[in-house]
Amino acid sequence: MDKRIIKTMAISSLMSILLLLVRICWSGRWSFVFLSWNLFLAWMPVFSVLLLNKVRNKPNSKLLTCMAFGSWLLFFPNSPYILTDMFHLHLRPDVPLWFDLILILSFAWNGLLLGFTSLFSIHSFLNRLFSERTTWCFIFLIMVLCGFGIYLGRYPRWNSWDIITNPFALAHDICYMLLHPLQYPRMVGVTVFFSVFLMVSYLTLNSFIKYINYERNETK
Repeated sequence: MDKRIIKTMAISSLMSILLLLVRICWSGRWSFVFLSWNLFLAWMPVFSVLLLNKVRNKPNSKLLTCMAFGSWLLFFPNSPYILTDMFHLHLRPDVPLWFDLILILSFAWNGLLLGFTSLFSIHSFLNRLFSERTTWCFIFLIMVLCGFGIYLGRYPRWNSWDIITNPFALAHDICYMLLHPLQYPRMVGVTVFFSVFLMVSYLTLNSFIKYINYERNETK
């Protein structure tokens, strides 16, 4: 992963933190401080990709590579999850609604970009192992899992750490929901529509990048 991209994303994330500090000073309240934690979790897939890139070419690194990829897959839903923090947007007496809109959009934008940045690296990694068609099938499956992960985080309120701290209860909850999907129409709706939204967004960004690279090669 290019260091310039990481630097740019760090600056963009810092802007979000500064907006949050402005709101805290403005209102004297800590209402949206949870956004900083969610942004930190959105960075975790990037850290996992950096670890993956570091260990994948080392000898006898299959186990470490699988662990790094598993870590990325586990934390990836945290990045687009910040989009659901828009649920917290409503009129408050201490700060104008337009400022809170900019604040949440800033965090959501950074979360989405961090997720897609890490996904581009994972896409390249999978392309080295599989055919292009198979890789796209994996990407689609990842988006479905991500949509399901967003549902788990927003509604049953599970988080990535629970796979370590409370694995049996999490597994029981997931198995029950998957075996009885008709009892959880919200789960189906959130999973389907978020996975479609993320897939279309990723395809759009991927097309833009290919077009930019094509234009760059044409001008050389």
